[in-house]
Amino acid sequence: MKKIIVTTHEELSEMIDASVARRINPLRDIINKRLNPQKKNVTVKEASKMLNVTELTIRNYVKQGKIQASKIGRRIVINLESLENSLNEVKSLKYRR
Repeated sequence: MKKIIVTTHEELSEMIDASVARRINPLRDIINKRLNPQKKNVTVKEASKMLNVTELTIRNYVKQGKIQASKIGRRIVINLESLENSLNEVKSLKYRR
C-alpha cells in the first residue's frame, strides 16, 4: 500500500527533526552520563542529610568503624557504595541480641 503525503517544506523539516531527535536523544543521555558521572563520594554533611541523622552520628559511626571513610586533609569523605554496605551491616547488628 503506497501513501502519498503532501506537505510543506516546514512540515517536512519538522518531521525529520522529530525523527532524528528521537534517535539522538538517548545517545546524548548516554554520553552525558559517561562524561559527567554521578558523585561517588559524599561528605559527612551530605551523608547526614541523606540518612536524616546528625553529623555527629555519622562521625561516631566512622570512628567506631561501622562506616568506612577516608580523610582528605581535614575532610572526611565517604564512598556511597561502602555507606550502603555499612548500613546493611548496622541493621543486622541491631537485631543480633
